[in-house]
Amino acid sequence: MSKLTGQLIVNPSSKVKLAEIDPASDGGIKGKRVAALQLQKNLDRLAVLQHLLYAENRRGLLIVLQGIDAGGKDGTIRNVMTGLNPQGCRVVSFKVPSELEKRHDYLWRVHKEVPAAGEMVIFNRSHYEDVLVARVHKLVPKAVWVQRYREINDFERMLSGNGVKILKFFLYISKDEQKKRFEARINEPEKNWKFSQSDVDERESWDDYMRAFEDAINHCTTAQAPWFVIPANKKWFRNLAVSGVIVEAMDEMKMHLPKPSANLSKIQFE
Repeated sequence: MSKLTGQLIVNPSSKVKLAEIDPASDGGIKGKRVAALQLQKNLDRLAVLQHLLYAENRRGLLIVLQGIDAGGKDGTIRNVMTGLNPQGCRVVSFKVPSELEKRHDYLWRVHKEVPAAGEMVIFNRSHYEDVLVARVHKLVPKAVWVQRYREINDFERMLSGNGVKILKFFLYISKDEQKKRFEARINEPEKNWKFSQSDVDERESWDDYMRAFEDAINHCTTAQAPWFVIPANKKWFRNLAVSGVIVEAMDEMKMHLPKPSANLSKIQFE
């Protein structure tokens, strides 16, 4: 495990305290220029690894992105997944459940979107909304959302046992940084569409959300599906950190190109 990954991962044997983490941290990286060069190396390697994942066709990769509003989920997808082949990669956004989804258990809509063998899937929000929004807004009783920690762990353990590698990222920004990003959405016409009244309303529950995120991370970081807390005030560091963790995890999968299905030495063309 690299030094940077070791700083970011939440080990099952420990408890993270978000108040003790600086969301403006740069991880000791020496400036944007150094980060940009390393990011490009990571993206180049990620493209190779995705090709191996697709060709090998044995395992899937699930990347979960969670964070407060304006935390950078869309920006991470745009900047880190930019060079991937869309033939083997999907992005799934989980919004307010539809009427059909409400008629099923909360994991139903999630399970049908998990990656198939050879596929990489990025969740923009995820099943964790059901221990975040559902908790903060009291959509279900405490006894229900507390039980969901165990259910989520069981669900992720089952996916892992069936060949799905899981990486979960909490994009951690400060309340002041969120304010700056909201103001940019208001002041820059090309970003107006991204702002809604709900952004203001949800901001009032900041402390409740931070407690909910902290509990979700601590209850649901496991060896097979670890959480990574990414200081995300600095977008350049966020992109570098997320890309680095993904590359390292995929390298550890030891993937190989499959052998050809035909005896190539005997193939002749007229």
